[in-house]
Amino acid sequence: MITGLGLFVLLAIGAPVAFAIALAIAIYIGGATFSIDLLPQRIFAGLDSFTILAIPLFVLAGELMNASGITSRVINLANALVGHAKAGLAQVNIWSSVIFAGLSGSAVADTSAIGRIFIPSMEKEGYPRDFAAALTAASSVIGPIIPPSIPVIIYALITTNVSVPALFLAGIIPGILLAISLSVYVRIFAANYATPRDRMNVREKLRALWDGLIPLFMPVFVIGSILAGIVTPTEAASFAVFYALVVGLFVFRELKPSELPGIFANSMRDSSSILIIMGSVAAANWFMTFAGIPQAVSSFVLGYVDSPAMFLILINIMLLAVGLVLEGIAAMLVLVPILHPIAISLGIDPTHFGIVVIFNLMIGLITPPMGLCLFVADAIANVGMARMIKSIMPLFLVELLVLILITFVPQLVTFMPNLFGF
Repeated sequence: MITGLGLFVLLAIGAPVAFAIALAIAIYIGGATFSIDLLPQRIFAGLDSFTILAIPLFVLAGELMNASGITSRVINLANALVGHAKAGLAQVNIWSSVIFAGLSGSAVADTSAIGRIFIPSMEKEGYPRDFAAALTAASSVIGPIIPPSIPVIIYALITTNVSVPALFLAGIIPGILLAISLSVYVRIFAANYATPRDRMNVREKLRALWDGLIPLFMPVFVIGSILAGIVTPTEAASFAVFYALVVGLFVFRELKPSELPGIFANSMRDSSSILIIMGSVAAANWFMTFAGIPQAVSSFVLGYVDSPAMFLILINIMLLAVGLVLEGIAAMLVLVPILHPIAISLGIDPTHFGIVVIFNLMIGLITPPMGLCLFVADAIANVGMARMIKSIMPLFLVELLVLILITFVPQLVTFMPNLFGF
């Protein structure tokens, strides 16, 4: 009880999640018979995994892609495919996120890279600046759902009976469905904002398609090689780094060697923030398991909920609420080790449950007051959080409808893994 109260107080005063969890564990140790030396041991044990190396490698690959001139080529490719439609530039924004998802796997990176181009461009074409920023943030949620995805790798690491390839495949249809839903929304409600756009001629389209093949090859190889069993996720991530370096330095030649130290530093910083949370939460999970907390929670829930549908409804409500105040990966690390076994005991497909959890927590990236994508988009647009929240709400409802659909039509999630034998 004191430990939980300590964690709540530390989070409420703005302490970093990793340190809040570690200090809460220290409070628990202080009231028990453990040695304080056990805390760093459990943190290190939580990170002692070869698979975890995929996380900093994918972060580095995303940073290299951003600096390699790939973003502009991704946008040109999306423009060639959907730029001529109603609300053309808004459509390009959404489908650029779909393509970019296969390169970075990070919603925040997507918002930052694409937002700097699209927000001013959409404003010039007649879209309100706050709508452009909100759409950029909302479409960035696609990034961690379509593979490769850092949250998917983390989810597979902290659960049993779920493989990375299965989760990668499971995210494809929900991610595409989310993009289609956002496209329908902007076509209906935002087409009147935009001025008419000129169609690209055949030569321009072919050039955009050719330039787009080079960045598109990376996710195709990464996912294909993992599914074929040729490489592990970690080995595929190392190839992604190598590919991004070669493309940036020797193919597009927009990546300068002098930029590499800064890129490596940014990647180490971003990776460290993820890994220190993972280590702290791994220690917390060990202590909770020792104290019998997951078993007690499971017994309590199963005593009142015996329907998979009711459990999924409660989980959706709880995770959406958690996403308001806690960053997605941190929330996943804390809650999934408790919730996953309950879902399995109720007969819920583990891959389906994993995508529902990830989708929920990624929606939290656009919900105030802790939505990171909202903050990044507002930092670029500078329209104020009040206007951002007002503009994001209809897009949030669209994403909520997609969440409900994938929750109660599990075949939308499990079709692709089943097709490939997972």
